[in-house]
Order: sequence, then C-alpha cells, then structure tokens
Amino acid sequence: MPEPEPYRSGDKPYHHGSLRAALLAAAERTLREQGVEQVTLRELARQAGVSHGAPSRHFRDRQALLEELAAVGFARLGDGITAATEKTGGDFAARLRAAATAYVRFALDNPALLELMMTGGGTDGREPAAKVYQRPYLILKELIRQGHESGELRPGDPERLLLIIMATFQGIAGLVSSLKMPLEQAEALVADATTLFVGGPAGGS
Repeated sequence: MPEPEPYRSGDKPYHHGSLRAALLAAAERTLREQGVEQVTLRELARQAGVSHGAPSRHFRDRQALLEELAAVGFARLGDGITAATEKTGGDFAARLRAAATAYVRFALDNPALLELMMTGGGTDGREPAAKVYQRPYLILKELIRQGHESGELRPGDPERLLLIIMATFQGIAGLVSSLKMPLEQAEALVADATTLFVGGPAGGS
C-alpha cells in the first residue's frame, strides 16, 4: 500500500501521524491567545493549511479535541509535579512545597489551559484519557499517604485532605494571578500554606 500523501501548510509538510500534534499545538495556542470559543476544527484546519475534513481523521468532533487538549494539560501538570518532588527529595514538607510550587507555576503559566482542564474536560470514563486526567491527583494522593505514614502530615481523611490541598494550591494561584503578585510572593505563600498542613508555624521557609 502506498504511503499517504503528506498534509501541507505552505512549505511545511504534515506527514501521516504528525497532523494530530500540529492541531493540538494550534489549539493550545488559540486557546491561550483567543479563548476556548475560538478553538474550532475548521479554524485549526485553516491554520494547518489542510482541508476542513482532515482533522476528523484524528478527532471525531470539537469536544474530542478539547478533551485531548485537556489531557495534554493534565499530563504536563503531572510531569511537572513528579519532576519537582523527585528533584526535591527530603522530608514530606519539602515535597509538598515542591508539588504546590509546581502546580502554582503551571496555573500562572497556563491559565486558559487550566480552566479547560477544570471545566471543559469530561471523558465519560474512556481510557486512556481518564487515567491521564487523574494523574496529578494520584500523585498527590500518594504524597498524602507518605505524609501519613511518616507522621508528618496532620491526620485526616485522605480524600478530604486532597481536596483541601488542591483548593489551597488553586486559591494561591488565583490570588497571585488576580493581584499580579511576583512569583517570589507566590512561593512564600506556598511555604506558609505547607506549614499549616504539617503543623509547623506559619511563615516558615
């Protein structure tokens, strides 16, 4: 069977398999610059220089594209939290602070993508997207388990603690963003919040 003809955008070819990545990159750029309402398969096809029907080879409809874009965000957030906690090592407080800092930085760098992740997803349990959506939360649940096991985290129901910790991360990100605080101030707030969960005095470094 002959190889499929490459998709082209100007002088740039999109070979079979690479159009999907190009469409997701264009979707994220459009989301960041123009908002979610402007993310349409027709517009992305125009940007990629392909026919209006070409995106349907990879995404059944606009919602499927948005779900996949949200999955990209969750995967990137999970990678960031994992990298931050593994690099930090040390005690539970240090790892929790690293996880919180990674989350806040992601939120500040990707506000539109994070909003899509929180409100525009929904995979109806389909795999593998559902697992990707859960990854950041599973990482934090494991961190909570480790904190309870070591006795460094205040006692409490793990699921409830997860929600409280996530709400704290998101609240700090929202406050810093709305008040246009410098990142250093965000990190100081993260450090203070961490001490509340481990039972230390506020204002710790």
